[in-house]
Amino acid sequence: MRTWTAPTIPSLPGTGQPPRLFNTASGRLEHPPLSNEQATLYVCGITPYDATHLGHAATYLAFDVMQRAWIDAGIETVYAQNITDVDDPLLERAKATGVDWKHLADDQISLFRSDMFRLGMLPPQHYVAVTERIEEIAGAVARLRELGLAYEVPTADSEGDDLYFDVRQAQVASEWRLGDVAPYDAQLMRQLSAERGGDPQREGKRDPLDPLLWRAAREGEPSWPSEVGAGRPGWHIECSVIAAGALGNAFTVQGGGADLVFPHHEFTAAHATALSGTPLAHAYCHVGLISYQGHKMSKSRGNLVLVSRLLEAGANPSAIRLGILAHHYRSEWEWFDEDLQTAHRRLHAWREGIARVSDDPLDAHEVLAQLRQALANDLDTPVMLATLDAALDRGVDQPGLIADAVEALLGVTLLQAEVPAN
Repeated sequence: MRTWTAPTIPSLPGTGQPPRLFNTASGRLEHPPLSNEQATLYVCGITPYDATHLGHAATYLAFDVMQRAWIDAGIETVYAQNITDVDDPLLERAKATGVDWKHLADDQISLFRSDMFRLGMLPPQHYVAVTERIEEIAGAVARLRELGLAYEVPTADSEGDDLYFDVRQAQVASEWRLGDVAPYDAQLMRQLSAERGGDPQREGKRDPLDPLLWRAAREGEPSWPSEVGAGRPGWHIECSVIAAGALGNAFTVQGGGADLVFPHHEFTAAHATALSGTPLAHAYCHVGLISYQGHKMSKSRGNLVLVSRLLEAGANPSAIRLGILAHHYRSEWEWFDEDLQTAHRRLHAWREGIARVSDDPLDAHEVLAQLRQALANDLDTPVMLATLDAALDRGVDQPGLIADAVEALLGVTLLQAEVPAN
């Protein structure tokens, strides 16, 4: 799958520190181990409809900043992202709007790429659509069946049977244990499964939490022939196969929004561990959810703030970044329309500060050291913004260095015109 053009990252003097990151699985700040001297990152991508809203942007911006921290520390990064370009929500939207599901997916993927480019996001080296890996995913499902970790559930509307992952047996046969990624109790897990794509009430399952591995072909739905029968993959096994194929096993960070902790990341890890015998990732990092108009921003509610519409209305991409970066990536917060105006004012003040001649300027190298310290502390961008507010209000002795630092570490442009489209 084609990605987008990478932004230029200025070189800075010295090196930063590898960031300590909050690992959801352990509940601690950690330095996750590297993989072959590389920081390897997998972030779950979009299901391509209603892209790109600010919730998406906040998630991908957090992991953009994470990569910038690693790069500043002299660590090579390898980034992979998937596209869930065949899934129930996409098919439902296509049916409701009378649009072919492939055309809907292609249009939304194109818009997403444009939004990511204009926002200055670092592109993944591995950008993989589910429909590009159907054969490999079906092979993984077949392997789980051979291992005794998949079982059939009869269907009333298909000639074939659906295949489900056996959670209880997987805990006997592999190193994975339910709750390894999501330390929740059983009642909450069942509730979240029902809310987030699972089907705990389905008859024929051995355990309510058992996730779908392969959905047998139904009339009117896309399907592919495979060694486990005609059909299409379940959600979690897709990411297991794509992530391991791009990065190998036990990569540095698995990332995504906080709504992916359970069931998605829990069972992605379960499938991968059962298949390989090793953990999927060393750390699981999650971005807090954003509200708008008093409710969590969601496609089902329709209270989305779309990046493309903000840009079309004249929003500066750097201001959009600043509006999001004013909040720590793990926090839950609400977006207000005035936030964009505040971010534009901050951007304007910084650009004036870069041009200001000061009688008592701050040492730019000391400011850079403060920025790096905050970045290394679990990507503390609110502290970074406050540091820059104070420094640029007073003035610095090397404004070019600070402009480069802001560009390199935060992806915010202070000195040059921004390219409007890819």
